Amino acid sequence: MEALEGLRPGNKAPELVYKNPNDSLIALSSLHGKIVLIDFWASWCGPCRRESPYVVEAYNEYKNKTFKGGEKGFTVYSVSLDMSKGAWVNAIANDKLAWPYHVSDLKYWSSEAGAKYNVNSIPANWLLDGKGVIIAVGMHGEALSKKIESMLSEAGNKGK
Repeated sequence: MEALEGLRPGNKAPELVYKNPNDSLIALSSLHGKIVLIDFWASWCGPCRRESPYVVEAYNEYKNKTFKGGEKGFTVYSVSLDMSKGAWVNAIANDKLAWPYHVSDLKYWSSEAGAKYNVNSIPANWLLDGKGVIIAVGMHGEALSKKIESMLSEAGNKGK
């Protein structure tokens, strides 16, 4: 049975399709087959920037791993609540946010994606399985890596 769309674990994550810094559209659904962290943040958000090293560490550690559900890799779909494209792009570079999926409508707290996910404070995130179903919400700091680690397929990651 197909999961219903919603924001809680067990629900299918609502679709997001927004522009990256190069004005190309990136659909969240294009990442099916991977474990995905939808990460709402902004360059001006101190707590978000302090969270960035944990997300970068998880990305670098798990981007090429195989998971129990057959998913190949972990990635991040970063949704910025910035208003300034320059500040957004500089923060991506400065924080070494190496994944390719950065999007924003540059509408600050009026972000359409933020409204769709009922985001009223950041950082905020949703962890998805390879089918786009929410596994966990609000995974921060070391809890994120511990959750991802628990999802690994031991057979697929020996010697890596």
